[in-house]
Amino acid sequence: MKLLQDTCFWGKALDEIIEAGHDVIWAGDWPEDPGDERILQIAQEQDRILVTLDKDFGELVVLRGLPHRGIVRLVDLSARRQARACLDVLSLYAEELREGAIITVERARVRVRPAGTS
Repeated sequence: MKLLQDTCFWGKALDEIIEAGHDVIWAGDWPEDPGDERILQIAQEQDRILVTLDKDFGELVVLRGLPHRGIVRLVDLSARRQARACLDVLSLYAEELREGAIITVERARVRVRPAGTS
């Protein structure tokens, strides 16, 4: 899958995701943070699923209706658990993400908001 990892995602976790065969861009490699709206736009334009720890992206999509290709939000996970949680979600919910779902991953549960729900 094609992913755009937000700057808040732990940069060292990228290797594990890339080794699993995913096409990953990390916003932390960019010279400056372009802001949430632009990151969301870049992910959408490049047909990438956005992976973030930031709840603001869900608000941009749900409340303001900005387009996206799918979002994975990791909540209260240690930096060392981010890659494993991301890979698990990509494996278990690939079809939902391809359809534009917003998936929130917490320690004890996963919530899936299908594409097109308000």
